Amino acid sequence: MDSLADLDARIAGCAACPRLVAWRDEVARTKRAAFADWTYWGRPVPGFGPGDARLLIVGLAPAAHGGNRTGRMFTGDRSGDVLYQALYDVGLASQPTSVRADDGLELYGVRVTAPVHCAPPENKPTPGERDTCRSWLVQELRLLRPTLRTVVLLGAFGWQAALPAFAEAGWTVPRPRPAFGHGARVRLTAPGDAQGPGGAEGSGGLDLFGCFHVSQRNTFTGRLTPAMLREVLRTAATAAGLPCRT
Repeated sequence: MDSLADLDARIAGCAACPRLVAWRDEVARTKRAAFADWTYWGRPVPGFGPGDARLLIVGLAPAAHGGNRTGRMFTGDRSGDVLYQALYDVGLASQPTSVRADDGLELYGVRVTAPVHCAPPENKPTPGERDTCRSWLVQELRLLRPTLRTVVLLGAFGWQAALPAFAEAGWTVPRPRPAFGHGARVRLTAPGDAQGPGGAEGSGGLDLFGCFHVSQRNTFTGRLTPAMLREVLRTAATAAGLPCRT
C-alpha cells in the first residue's frame, strides 16, 4: 500500500471472513429500531485519524450499531462517547462527541483502529477471524511507522491481538510476551533503536500502554473511570511528544 487512504479503501472492501460478512450484512439490513432511518455502513470499518499520527489507539472491533452503522471507528455508541470525550478533555480531539462520520470530528496526532475491522456477533471475533484480519493492522503500522511513537491498547484482546502485528511490522516484542494490565507500559525496540526514554524523536522504538477497554461493562461498573482513561491518554501523548491538557 502506498498510503493510508489506499489501505482504508482496501479494508472497506474486504470479504475474507464469511461469518463476519453475514453478520454485518444482517445487522445492516434489520437495523435497530432507534436507527431505522439510517442507511447502515455494513462493511469493514477502516481506521480513523491523520496519516502522520504519533499516537495510535487500538480497540477490539466495530460495534454492530456503532461503527458498523456509521462507518467510523468508535462512532455512534457509548464506548465511543467515553473515548472521544476523554480525547477532547486532554486536547487530542476537536470535539467531545462522535455521532456520525461527517460530524466534523478531528483528531490531533492520534489515529484510532482495531485488530478486527468487521462487527462480530456478541463482540467476539474468533481466533481465525482475528488472525485473518491481522495483515491489515500490519500494513497500517508500517505506513504509520515514520511518525508513530506510542500505542494505547484497549483491553486484553487488543493487546494480545496486536503484539504479533507489531512483530510482523518490524518491532521486537519482548519474550515472554508481556501480559496485559491497566497502566502497563512496554517498550518495543527496532533495528537501530536509540537508547533513552520512549518516544524519542527518530528512535524507531515504540511504547505500548495498556488500558481497560471503554466498554459499557467497564465504564458502568467503574472498573474504568474517565480519570483513569485520561491519565493513560496523557501519559501516552506526552511520551509521543504531543501537546495535551492537564
